[in-house]
Amino acid sequence: MAKVMIIGVGGVGSVVAHKCVRLPKVFTEIILASRTKSKCDTLAKQLGRKVTTAQVDADNVPQLTKLLKTHKPQLVINVALPYQDLHIMDACLAAGVNYLDTANYEPPDTARFEYKWQWAYHDRFKQAGLMALLGSGFDPGVTSVFCTYLQKHLIPSIKRIDIIDCNAGNHGQPFATNFNPEINIREVTAKGRYWKRGTWVETAPLSVKTPFKMPDKLGSLNIYLMYHEELESLATHIKGLQQARFWMSFSDNYLKHLEVLGNVGMTRIDPVNFNGVEIIPLQFLKALLPDPASLGPLTTGKTCIGCQVRGKDTNGNDTVAFIYNVCDHEDCYREVKSQAISYTTGVPAMIGAKLMLTGKWSGAGVFNMEQFDPDPFMDDLNHYGLPWKILKREVFRK
Repeated sequence: MAKVMIIGVGGVGSVVAHKCVRLPKVFTEIILASRTKSKCDTLAKQLGRKVTTAQVDADNVPQLTKLLKTHKPQLVINVALPYQDLHIMDACLAAGVNYLDTANYEPPDTARFEYKWQWAYHDRFKQAGLMALLGSGFDPGVTSVFCTYLQKHLIPSIKRIDIIDCNAGNHGQPFATNFNPEINIREVTAKGRYWKRGTWVETAPLSVKTPFKMPDKLGSLNIYLMYHEELESLATHIKGLQQARFWMSFSDNYLKHLEVLGNVGMTRIDPVNFNGVEIIPLQFLKALLPDPASLGPLTTGKTCIGCQVRGKDTNGNDTVAFIYNVCDHEDCYREVKSQAISYTTGVPAMIGAKLMLTGKWSGAGVFNMEQFDPDPFMDDLNHYGLPWKILKREVFRK
């Protein structure tokens, strides 16, 4: 039984809140906090249960620390922007509060996200007797747990991991992103990287692609090699791993719009002078694009996210397994008024928080998802809306 504070009430934060209010024996009290309190108040009215709302600038560590000391939550669920992770971790340390997020820190002026900044907090959290759980979304998050589940039960010696994120949904808009446009475009336009035999191999952005036939008769999509943060943590924690790659699908329409926007400078993250005012083009573009939260009632189709894992089974034989979830955009909207991209991130955040608060996952320090027993998390995925399947066959040959 615990009080939690959810920081951020966008699409993912809304899903987290909807899921938490349905478990009153675990999340006994909930505080919604955001820079804009009116957004918290609007969400609170949808939840069917009394929650507290508060205004806070998550970049203002003293202000956030004061708010945490006033409300005394046991856990902060950070679903704000990745730029704010370190500030929120600082406030949690100052106030003596446990921490969870869904995406790792990246500096505002560099489109490069990695764990080194947050891993550096390990000793401080350990000394304070606090726990920080990093990346409790789907990718990162569920994808890491998928791998450790296979390692525990089917493939004890993992050699290769391919994480595959496909969205076969359609929102009908000329161009829109399914999560925060600024974060999405920074991620997609960054150079690709993958882990191979102890080193990082770099590729030009979206320069490597291959067709991928999705399971469950969902059709085929082109998937593109990218970098994603769970590659770094898996390469650190899965001993004997020889290769780890991340792939994501994009429509030709999305890529053409992105190419044109890049050519005219609208995806730049460095400031430019406009009529005597410094603006960042990508942030201006974000203001023009549809709010991802508005796409919920418009989006049809399904997502398919999974991990193809290759290695040696319990008998020492070569084996391949594909473990995955399929999520329906329209089902998600009917349940929590959000599309599947927000849903697949928000549900694992709630589950990670639940496991921390009930003591099934515990420890002092900073941890990634694959450092804990995967079984209770996998059970909760089935119970709370993200059922998974395993195919014991190779579905991807690149």
